Amino acid sequence: MNGGAHLLLGLFPVLLFLVALLLLDSFKLVRHLDVAKSVGAGMLAAVASLGVNVALMKLGGVSPETLQRFLGPLVEELIKAALAVWLIRTRRVGFLVDAAIHGFAVGTGFALLENIYYARALGDAGIALWLVRGLGTAMMHGGATAAFAILGKGLAGRNGAGFAIFLPGLAIAVLVHIVFNLFVLPPLVTTGLLAAAMPILLTAVFARSERATRDWLGVGMDRDVEALEHILTGDVVETPVGHYLSQLRSRFPGAVVADMLCMLRVELELSLRAKGMLMARSAGIELPPDPEVRENLTELHYLEKSIGTVGLMALKPLLTGKERWERELLRG
Repeated sequence: MNGGAHLLLGLFPVLLFLVALLLLDSFKLVRHLDVAKSVGAGMLAAVASLGVNVALMKLGGVSPETLQRFLGPLVEELIKAALAVWLIRTRRVGFLVDAAIHGFAVGTGFALLENIYYARALGDAGIALWLVRGLGTAMMHGGATAAFAILGKGLAGRNGAGFAIFLPGLAIAVLVHIVFNLFVLPPLVTTGLLAAAMPILLTAVFARSERATRDWLGVGMDRDVEALEHILTGDVVETPVGHYLSQLRSRFPGAVVADMLCMLRVELELSLRAKGMLMARSAGIELPPDPEVRENLTELHYLEKSIGTVGLMALKPLLTGKERWERELLRG
């Protein structure tokens, strides 16, 4: 079996699994183009990791054995995790399923470039060896980064937090990587366990995320409609939102508080559009772009500048934390 066949053997199941994840995403939360970008980011991470690893050996005097067993996994998982951290910190992922798909896609891209190297280096090595260094490595990279992204998104919660929340996920990813490299279990057994465990883990994540999405669509839509009705009819004064905004009048000029109310109205309108889009997608209907979305986004940009950083922080308790993600979803 030649190198090209080895590469296909090692990557085809992983790519098939990535496609399966996209098919399981019934609400189509993640665009295919964004998945492709994550795969590309994983390939860039592989290049960056190679550069750092070579520098550690040549400039830092690290032995190849120490690098492969300990420092390499830390470097590679840190670099792979960078995209997931950025997506979570900028609220470009709304649910665990988004994080899982992007994380696995990054790992797939990383493994793609790494396996191209293995296909050349291993040459006509036996199938068993290639399954370990090809399929096994690809599943490890995809699974480790997916686990990191899932745990990071889960711990970030509604309003996010500092970088410390990513440490548990990083520790797990690095540990999985180190155990894989140390061959604590027979290589084929390790590969088999990874291939069996990943579908179980991600299926559980998808089931939980599906419930959360449906709750967000159901309860969230009712809440948004009610809140928007209060704002449009002028009855917001007697609501908890109105009471909170009244308290802000002692800290901000009246014009700024008025802009805060306008911002809440626009965010509610966008949230309802986003929910409607996802409900249509789950029914197999792709809605055309709404021309009013661009106007809403332009208005939001103006309002954010008018309210200012301190004002936006004061407004945060009235927001859900999914606003940035909803905007990206509507931009398409």
